Amino acid sequence: MWRNGEDAFAGRRTLAHYFNEAGYHTGYIGKWHLASNQYAAAVPRHLQGGYQSWLGANILEFVSDAFDCRLWDEDGGEHRLPGYRVDAVTDAAIRHVHERSRSGQPFFLFVSLLEPHHQNSRDDYPAPPGYEARYATAHMPPDLRVPFGTGLQHWPGYCGMVKRIDEAFGRLLDAVESLGLREHTILLFTSDHGNHFKTRNGEYKRSCHDASIRVPTAFAGPGFNGGGEVRQLVSIVDLPATLLDSAGLDLPREMAGRSILPLLGNSNHPWPGEVFVQISESQTGRAVRTPRWKYSVRCPDTDDNGDPVSRMSADTWVDDCLYDLKADPWELTNLAGYTSHAGVVKVLRERLARRMVAIGEVPPRFVDAPPVQPFEHVVTAEEAHA
Repeated sequence: MWRNGEDAFAGRRTLAHYFNEAGYHTGYIGKWHLASNQYAAAVPRHLQGGYQSWLGANILEFVSDAFDCRLWDEDGGEHRLPGYRVDAVTDAAIRHVHERSRSGQPFFLFVSLLEPHHQNSRDDYPAPPGYEARYATAHMPPDLRVPFGTGLQHWPGYCGMVKRIDEAFGRLLDAVESLGLREHTILLFTSDHGNHFKTRNGEYKRSCHDASIRVPTAFAGPGFNGGGEVRQLVSIVDLPATLLDSAGLDLPREMAGRSILPLLGNSNHPWPGEVFVQISESQTGRAVRTPRWKYSVRCPDTDDNGDPVSRMSADTWVDDCLYDLKADPWELTNLAGYTSHAGVVKVLRERLARRMVAIGEVPPRFVDAPPVQPFEHVVTAEEAHA
């Protein structure tokens, strides 16, 4: 799936298929966005990813609003749910958990909130009443506190939405606790992307920067109750394998990613030293992030208006960004082209090329950024591999 609106299910299987085969009841509630863009509201049954129970909308931000939540069931029937949209979806999830708890059958439920996505029809972040004002003076990260982009306008509403999500997730945890399910239920909280508020390009989320690609992720339940933190670089692509592994199910050979279970309590377990990033729609880009370095490239082709093109892949890639995350954690100084960092670029290009070829892309041809006068310090080979 390289962009929205593509055919997601041409011979592909979702988590629902694997849990179905293991005897679970599977349910999906919320935003889908994996069917063709011709379906904004109801999703045809054959495009619902194999889930047995369904209450969703394909492009939820187009067919609902903060206090007008509309979801469609597996047969295409419309349901207007009362309350703020986060609460409405969470209430539906709580009702589903309550119902499944009485069946005696194990269940897998995927709850997909729209928030803190912006409301496309108005280009705002509609928090519940009073929540935006609560965060009018909230601390902003330095990379968002710049005189361009929409951070100053949108940050308070965004924070208010996040706060309401926290509260709603707490209600869901309380429901699981009250139903006696906590001791044998695994919960995963995560997100699909962050937000740079148009500080990096003309849209708000698609770039290589940590504001876009670093997301909150937390597990709780059997196997995850140690209260620890995994320091290795984990990708979203590793989460499906982790869920299957934590349920004791075999991992499909065709599934990308790997389970993080071996990392719990074992910091020496072999693990990739970087995460791989694909960027689409705003541009065609690729990136790797190591503990210290961030390196990204982009396809240099443009359309008739001079804007970057969005395509599945490319043959030629131009240096786009290089950041030293140790010295510059907010990614404010782009080092691409600095001759002092040529060794870093060489190492990261090799790592990036390996990851691209591993997923079936053609061996990339890289083009250097225009040279920039070096810093006094030339990066050593040891630093380049950090």
